[in-house]
Amino acid sequence: MGETDDELLKNFFAEVSEVERENEVQRILSCFKLNAFEYLNLPFDSSPEDVKRQYRKLSLLVHPDKCKHPQAKEAFGALAKAQQLLLEPQEREYLLSQVNAAKEELRSKRKKLLKKDNASKLKSQVDEGKYEQQYEKSDEYQQQLKMKVRELLTEHEWRRRKMQMRISEEEGRLKKDEEETKEMWKKKREHEEQWEGTREKRVCYQFLSFPVCCKYYSGDLVDYSPTHCYL
Repeated sequence: MGETDDELLKNFFAEVSEVERENEVQRILSCFKLNAFEYLNLPFDSSPEDVKRQYRKLSLLVHPDKCKHPQAKEAFGALAKAQQLLLEPQEREYLLSQVNAAKEELRSKRKKLLKKDNASKLKSQVDEGKYEQQYEKSDEYQQQLKMKVRELLTEHEWRRRKMQMRISEEEGRLKKDEEETKEMWKKKREHEEQWEGTREKRVCYQFLSFPVCCKYYSGDLVDYSPTHCYL
């Protein structure tokens, strides 16, 4: 009977040295942060099952209880996050969309180069696409794809951060306008309250300032000014 996955892993880790564990920690921590495939050291066409198997293998390799590297915990956490992203449908779809966009750009660039290279162009046409399929499996192409994916992910993240910055700035402006409006209405209410509070004084002042009203009464001149009129 063949060995089970658990037995294979057990035998594998029995042969792993501390140096290999530390090298893996360093590899993980040096990965491009926006590409979860790089953390798990997987090709872009890996299935969810491939992701789970690779995570299990690498996480045991750098587990803080088994690896003495001071940043083993950080590397272990990075692997866990990478697996989570690749198993989350929306995040996985986003990454693969960037991979496909990168492939399209590389193919377009290669077509332009083949137009100048008649020998390669002829070979590509004769082999009915097999020549290009073989090329895309080459280490050269895979490295180009890896770098192009990095480029696209970086551009997208930069645009996202700029948009977030603009949103934050707009939210800040709206908040400032709201605070200024509240302050304006607060001052207006305070002014109205002060105005209402001095109403009696103003009425009294206006009464005392009323012009003298002289009127003939029973043939006599009567002074009806506030200071003389008590009736």
